[in-house]
Amino acid sequence: MRYILIDKVVEIETGRHIKAVKNVSLSEEYLADHFPTFPVLPGVLLLEGLIESASWLVRRTENFTHSMILLEQARNVKYKSFLAPGTQIEYTVEAKMIEENISSFTGVGVSNGQRIVEARFGLKHFNLADENSAMASVDAGIIENLKTRWNLLGSE
Repeated sequence: MRYILIDKVVEIETGRHIKAVKNVSLSEEYLADHFPTFPVLPGVLLLEGLIESASWLVRRTENFTHSMILLEQARNVKYKSFLAPGTQIEYTVEAKMIEENISSFTGVGVSNGQRIVEARFGLKHFNLADENSAMASVDAGIIENLKTRWNLLGSE
């Protein structure tokens, strides 16, 4: 199963912050198990929405230099409420620092004026070819796919 947790980037200031939205639909597969009589977006996917938003900020800031952007650490993650189908969450992520291979952020997810999730977290960014030069073509393919997805998501 593939999770895409951002539907639209509504605002971005390269190197500084990003706002993105996710609409929760009852047709999303994981809701059948989480939980059948009380479906809500799982907390780990709320956090992933913040991470995905920050990843787009890194990509735009670095002009899609890296194929891989992964969670390095998450701190002070707080889940404040549930997010049910039929609702929308707006993720706001502020960059504390974006450097060549690492970055750090604070983020919050808000729905109907209520904080749902907040966290501080760090990402690492790299290319597969950094360890194995034969992977350069794979990096290039991933980056092109990400650029195509950005054209569907982007606010610019």
